[in-house]
Amino acid sequence: MKIVELDGYAANPGDLSYDGIKKLGELVVYPRTAPEEVVERAKDADIVLINKVNMTAEVIAQLPNLKYIGVLATGYNVVDLAAAKEHGVVVTNIPAYSTDSVAQMTFALILNMTNRVAHYANKNRGGRWSENPDFCYWDTPLHELAGKSLGIVGLGNIGKRVAHIALEFGMEVYAYTSKAASELPEFVHKTTWEGLLAESDILSLHCPLNEDTREIINKKSIDHMKDGAIIINTSRGPLVNEQDVADALESGKLLYYGADVLTEEPPVKENPLLAQKHAFITPHIAWATKEARSRLLKICEKNIKAFLEGSPINVVG
Repeated sequence: MKIVELDGYAANPGDLSYDGIKKLGELVVYPRTAPEEVVERAKDADIVLINKVNMTAEVIAQLPNLKYIGVLATGYNVVDLAAAKEHGVVVTNIPAYSTDSVAQMTFALILNMTNRVAHYANKNRGGRWSENPDFCYWDTPLHELAGKSLGIVGLGNIGKRVAHIALEFGMEVYAYTSKAASELPEFVHKTTWEGLLAESDILSLHCPLNEDTREIINKKSIDHMKDGAIIINTSRGPLVNEQDVADALESGKLLYYGADVLTEEPPVKENPLLAQKHAFITPHIAWATKEARSRLLKICEKNIKAFLEGSPINVVG
């Protein structure tokens, strides 16, 4: 059984072990694979593991030995599922491995904005506090989370974890979700989209990307928000219209925007959010804690083992 991992560097740059997967077959790992290299590298593979490499219908048709595609992520839009089904290829993903890590990043972004720790640490490295006439100083707004309203879009595993953390900070939690109110934690207030926009001091996105949610954050939706609201996006870049968010930051309609994802990754240098002083952008690393990546590889191993035993799990499509 030949197993080929086509873009292994992101999930495992060398600090984790592949020993469990190696026990299941002959493993070949490529750190990165360009689109034109996919077929050549995977041509003899029974199992292909990918993260962001696209498995198109054209590619799948050229891989006669292919029986299984393991996506090393929760999202699986990189695979043409119809083509996989047509060729009898099983496709699996890795669900819920990064829930705690992404929820943690959500609040890392929020706390960075409300307390500006990095800002003051950098100022003090340059001597700002040492030169201050008083025992303290601040030159940015500082905000307490207790009593603020957190609006959550999408109440899956991550959204629910964020809601529970918000509760511990003393926040009022609102959600826009397809789940019935009876399915929500008792402290979460279900509301409409318009109600969520109007109520939220901080709006956090945790929904999947589809045609209904693409650019759900745009000028129209931002106009319905409170002046000085904050938006957090640790879900998918295309959930927001980046130019509209940049314009709202420039005008002061939005106080801050924090995101771990962008529409194009890596972004072009001209991305309007990168130059915004009130935009805080991290390079898609919420999922990348060592603990989460270790869980990812362990679930990948279980997925492959279950497939080889004839009872595949975490099948998508």
